[in-house]
Amino acid sequence: MKILKITAITFSVAFVFIFIQSCSQIKQITQNLMNLNRLQFKLENVSNFRLAGIDIASKRNVNDLSIMEGLKLTQAFATKSFPADFTLNVAAKNPNDGNAGSQQTMATLKSLDWTMYIDDVRTIDGNINHSIDIPGTGQTSIIPLGVSLDLYKFLGSQGYEKVINLAMNLGGLGGSPSRLKLDAQPTVETPLGPITYPGRITIVDKEFR
Repeated sequence: MKILKITAITFSVAFVFIFIQSCSQIKQITQNLMNLNRLQFKLENVSNFRLAGIDIASKRNVNDLSIMEGLKLTQAFATKSFPADFTLNVAAKNPNDGNAGSQQTMATLKSLDWTMYIDDVRTIDGNINHSIDIPGTGQTSIIPLGVSLDLYKFLGSQGYEKVINLAMNLGGLGGSPSRLKLDAQPTVETPLGPITYPGRITIVDKEFR
């Protein structure tokens, strides 16, 4: 009987210890999930913009185009094809840097399912092609999104002048992504596996969201 009592006590102590450890781990996991859900994004800039094969990243407006470049662009538009290739750089911020009571936590972005809008016109969909670690240092990490689309398909009805000016505003010298926005749904890696945000977010250039 004494041996059975000792065994029962030992089992109870072990159970309590395991229970406390489990509660601590659950609390830690819950905190991590709350932290990871606070990742914020904004559009940083556009780089490497090529329009119908012509590099416009170093040009401020259409007057900076050579005669041959201007001719090539007008000919491309006339054929109802105006392909644009560029990199849309998205800034990601992980605010869990150990300040204000938060725990410093590395976040791994597994997926960023996005749809791009230009002047509120829906264009193409995409995603990142590999996981991206976003450290909890309070600094921003840049996520480069490769974009390829035919501007004529989505905006050609506006006419050549408006579309070429739009391209210059986006990807020319001194341009900005202010006329772009992303409708996105991030997925982050957690101790419980990948967790997808319950709703989609709108990413713009003016503020982190």
